[in-house]
Order: sequence, then structure tokens, then C-alpha cells
Amino acid sequence: MICAIISLGEGDNLARKKSNGKAKKRIFLFFVFFGTVIASLSYSFFSNINKMVGMSEKKTELKNKLTSLKEEEEVLNSDIKKLEDPEYVARYAREKYLYSKDGELIIRIPEED
Repeated sequence: MICAIISLGEGDNLARKKSNGKAKKRIFLFFVFFGTVIASLSYSFFSNINKMVGMSEKKTELKNKLTSLKEEEEVLNSDIKKLEDPEYVARYAREKYLYSKDGELIIRIPEED
């Protein structure tokens, strides 16, 4: 009888070993699957963070460019207003292009550096 009990116990151990092997395989596959999911989500997250940083830098650059363009626009608008005044246009033409009124003599003095 003792022999029969031992043999039944050994058969039971084999069944447990097989079920433990299946459970270990299931756990291993579970970790591989979720490891893959976590890795892909991490990659997606960090690539999106990288894109956001790049876009933030580009946004800052474009804001600076917008500011400089607005300043240039203000200068050009003030030039437009000045050019609408005929006296300013006449004075500008005399200074820049050496035009003269009747009876005027233009003498150009070179600038010293």
C-alpha cells in the first residue's frame, strides 16, 4: 500500500510540474506582451515629447520674427506717411539725389571718418 501511495504522489507531482510549466509559460507571455505594450507606449510618448519641444522652439523663433516684422512695418508705415508730405519728398530728393531748386548751387562736402 505504501508503494501505491508513493506512485500516486509521483503522478501528482508530474501533473503539478506540467501545470507549473504552463503557468510559467503563461506568466512569461504575459510579461512579454505587456512589456511590448509599455515599450511601444513609451516610445510614442517620448517621440511626441520630442516633437513638442521642437515645435516650442519653432514657436519662439516665429514669435521673434513676428516682432521684428511688426517693428519693420511700423517703420515703413511712418515712411509712407512722410512720403505723403510734398515738402518732405522735395527735401529728401535734394539731399539724396542732389536735386536743386532754380538758382541753387549744390556743394557736396565729404564726410570724415
